[in-house]
Amino acid sequence: MGKATSANQNAIPQVICLGEALIDMVSTVSGVSLMEAPAFKKAAGGAPANVAVGLARLGVKAGFISKVGDDDFGRFLTRVLRDNSVDTSQMRFEKAARTALAFVSLRDDGERDFMFYRHPSADMLLRPEEISPDYIALARVFHYGSISLIGEPSRSATLRAVDLARTHGLLISCDPNLRLPLWNDAQQALDGMKTAIGLADLVKVSEEELAFVTGLDGVEEGSQKLLADGVQLVAVSLGARGCYYATHKARNYVRGWSVEAVDTTGAGDGFVAGMLAGLLDALSCGQDLDDLSAVQLEGIFAFANAAGALTTLKRGAIPALPTRSQVERFLQEVQRV
Repeated sequence: MGKATSANQNAIPQVICLGEALIDMVSTVSGVSLMEAPAFKKAAGGAPANVAVGLARLGVKAGFISKVGDDDFGRFLTRVLRDNSVDTSQMRFEKAARTALAFVSLRDDGERDFMFYRHPSADMLLRPEEISPDYIALARVFHYGSISLIGEPSRSATLRAVDLARTHGLLISCDPNLRLPLWNDAQQALDGMKTAIGLADLVKVSEEELAFVTGLDGVEEGSQKLLADGVQLVAVSLGARGCYYATHKARNYVRGWSVEAVDTTGAGDGFVAGMLAGLLDALSCGQDLDDLSAVQLEGIFAFANAAGALTTLKRGAIPALPTRSQVERFLQEVQRV
């Protein structure tokens, strides 16, 4: 069993994120494949970790549950999260496996090339008994992805955490984050992502992920399928075009903004952080997701779109994640145009 890190002060999170924290080895040159990349630069990564930092930057108290290697990369990740005001008291160091690595390049077609080293990695060894019921009971929102469902014991640890979150009445948020190379095959990925989505109240997906899990090409049709399957709020990110949201009572497209994007890595995580921060503000009066009006939801997703757009203005996910004042200032400027 991994050794837990020391607790941060003021470690009462509003949002708990669970999942992979890893080292992104990012190509120093854009527009090339991994094979052509001349060199790589180390960066903290992992979608749930990015969301936790994004929330903290927006002024939301965030905690992170994961396992990293008992190695310099694991200590680097823990330090980055802690330096960004994320509570790391539930991160554990694992001696039996190393911290995961992901080599990443941005090809000239705008798509990213990935190669993962996790055979297994430390995050895959998080165990159910390492999940603290008392810690989860403190929060208001629990957020996770599908990567931790790929294999045991992290699958059982994730399911235990979701069950505890449900027991304690937390809002359950999922970003299934399609990464086909990590699964044995497409069918296993589909089954795992459907499991992740089926446990959540709130689901954020890209157009590609929505089509993959529903088998439907239309954003509206796919969203209706997820609502019919039990999700209360579906958010579909549409890149520079903005997003589409749907509940059982309201649905609409919310415009995005064109910016001079430098690196799209982490834009979806910035969007999720903005969405969860906005929902926390809106739900503070005791409303349920289905109680939120179209006006409230459009304000929440305008904020999320702005957070996602701002994340593309710098290289790397965590260095680019915006503060609340930056998002609010951006919205004031674009709405004046």
